Amino acid sequence: MLLHLSLLSLIFVTDKRARESLANKKIAFVNLVTKIYDKSPYICEEQEKKRQLCKIKFQLVVKVTNNLLLPSYLCINNNLLNITLKNISIMKVEQLYTGCLAHGAYYIESEGEAAIIDPLRETAPYLEMAKERGAKIKYILETHFHADFVSGHIDLAKKSGAQIVFGPKAETGYDAYVAKDNEELKLGKLRIKVLHTPGHTQESSCFLLLDDEGEQLAIFTGDTLFIGDVGRPDLAIKSNVTMDDLAGMLYDSLHNKIMPLNDDLTVYPGHGAGSACGKNMSKETYATLGNQKEFNYALQPMSRQEFITKVTAGLATPPQYFGYNAMMNKAGYNSFDDALAQGTTPLNVEAFKAEMAKGTLILDTRHQDVFEKGYIPGAMSIGLDGSFAPWVGAMIENLKRPILLIVQEGREEEAVTRLARVGYDNVVGFLKGGLDAWTAAGEEVTTVKTIPATKLAQLIAKDENLKVIDVRNEGEFISEHLLAATNYPLAEMAKQVADLDKKVPYYLHCAGGYRSMIASALLQNMGFENIVNVAGGFKAISETEAPKSDYVCPSTLL
Repeated sequence: MLLHLSLLSLIFVTDKRARESLANKKIAFVNLVTKIYDKSPYICEEQEKKRQLCKIKFQLVVKVTNNLLLPSYLCINNNLLNITLKNISIMKVEQLYTGCLAHGAYYIESEGEAAIIDPLRETAPYLEMAKERGAKIKYILETHFHADFVSGHIDLAKKSGAQIVFGPKAETGYDAYVAKDNEELKLGKLRIKVLHTPGHTQESSCFLLLDDEGEQLAIFTGDTLFIGDVGRPDLAIKSNVTMDDLAGMLYDSLHNKIMPLNDDLTVYPGHGAGSACGKNMSKETYATLGNQKEFNYALQPMSRQEFITKVTAGLATPPQYFGYNAMMNKAGYNSFDDALAQGTTPLNVEAFKAEMAKGTLILDTRHQDVFEKGYIPGAMSIGLDGSFAPWVGAMIENLKRPILLIVQEGREEEAVTRLARVGYDNVVGFLKGGLDAWTAAGEEVTTVKTIPATKLAQLIAKDENLKVIDVRNEGEFISEHLLAATNYPLAEMAKQVADLDKKVPYYLHCAGGYRSMIASALLQNMGFENIVNVAGGFKAISETEAPKSDYVCPSTLL
């Protein structure tokens, strides 16, 4: 199963009397949460190591590991409890979190009916999940027209027969149901209430999960409310709607629709830290609303104008692909299956060269440590073992440009899938046998010179005029940087280096080495003759004696 995610699985007993009966038996329903991981090559382990569970009280949550919930009995901590559940309705909420896009999709199930919220492009994970559980997907709920990825809603609707649902003001180029504000959708013994919450976009909506007695269970906030942040209000500007207008709408939505809800309500956002849809998102992927009222800067007491000023300050330029993805989600797109079939076509060296002759872009997705040792001249380096899709979106301006892949054997389907998630559907194929086949055929390769951070520190000590380029974003640079460095953020680098002498040595670094390799290949392809990559990035540099600026906490830069 192609699933790049960590899976947070929660099971709710939806019958109130059953909950009370179980609680009277002193079964622990508080603070019992289990994280279940589907290990696959789609998971960036470094990102997963950094993720932690926040402590939240779930009054209705049963601890589940693997398949401990049996048809007629309740299992806790591997102990089978003699409690019949035949007349108890069980509701499942599962968060499918994809680290590369810092995106959370959701699976909700009750009484054999399922709803999917904000699915990724590939449909197989959701269809397989429903099939395994004997459930039928009834709704595909879209919180808004996403800009940072292409949703799988259209393909999933065709394959499952489910109804696509948007909130008010959504206008689509395909069949979709546009719900009214406060309209309730029935799912088994649950109800999903549509809350129109414009601000991030005008059609943005949240979905409030209720039991059959109207008790609030959870809210899925999309890009309206994140953990630690709110959605940026500058992505849906129109001739008659400004960024400040949208920010004002967002203030009203938060204060009138979300903040009056129960403090113990679980908030499930559309994104976490690493997404460009906000500026101060937490690494946590869920929290209680009460927690956010206390700690989220945007929910603190302030006037409407103060809010507008805060949420519009310090916004980085959005990635260039955002507008194209939003349009694909609004107007429709070609089948992901067709893109996958074409993109996974193996090409021998001669066929690969024939495509190169047409000007087709070569995208090398191997790890930076492998790429530096040898690559096809002119190839772009963006490794799969990092924030692959967002950097593809930032660096390849034309989403329809044909692409040739250099990819580690066995990861071809993964590469094509992750490209399609951000709208790059025109992969021609991949080089069969990889770079080994290329060199065996006697074809030319080039390399990237790399030095350790300790060597850079020595060079700086000897030459105060050494040319060091920091390719991190502006906020990272301001927070702390080498005094010898000049900031050229990677996303805009190609447009900013025209004034640089192509014969002078330049030493490039980022935070850890991923982005600096992208930048090194980019500059070498532009004709720079003396590019040197610094292994380990600023993390390694910070452990040397090279002079650095005083540290400024990033949160103070908001």
